Amino acid sequence: MPTHSPKPGDLAPDFELPDEAGQQHRLSDYRGQRVVLYFYPADDTSGCTKQACAFRDAYPEIQEQNAVVIGISPDGAESHRKFKTKYNLPFVLLSDTQRKVMGLYDVYGEKTTYGVKTIGVIRSHFVIDETGHIVDAKVNVRAADSAGKAVAALKA
Repeated sequence: MPTHSPKPGDLAPDFELPDEAGQQHRLSDYRGQRVVLYFYPADDTSGCTKQACAFRDAYPEIQEQNAVVIGISPDGAESHRKFKTKYNLPFVLLSDTQRKVMGLYDVYGEKTTYGVKTIGVIRSHFVIDETGHIVDAKVNVRAADSAGKAVAALKA
């Protein structure tokens, strides 16, 4: 496992995970289009809902940039189905229940939430170009800022 998150210019680590319907997705399946890959702690919590709904609201603008959004959390398929339906999310949510992909991107570990140090998913997003290279990486990003910063990176 890497000891640091992938940086701009790095080839994004490939992976395979199931979505909310059980269908497998590989990051490499998305070559030829851009990807906003975001990691979040849990479905249907306040910050994660804010982040997901911001990506939902920005989705038409993201699609105009030849990009898709993929959300990843440790939650299972049933939780993802409910979350996706409740908030009408137009993108896939992948289950990383073993936190292996989070390890590849170094987004699982010590974090500070409301002044308390805990171990968990570090809210992050990576903007990946058509060739699979990272063009922008935001680790420990605020939920309210994530979608806007990702859209700005896609337009840069």
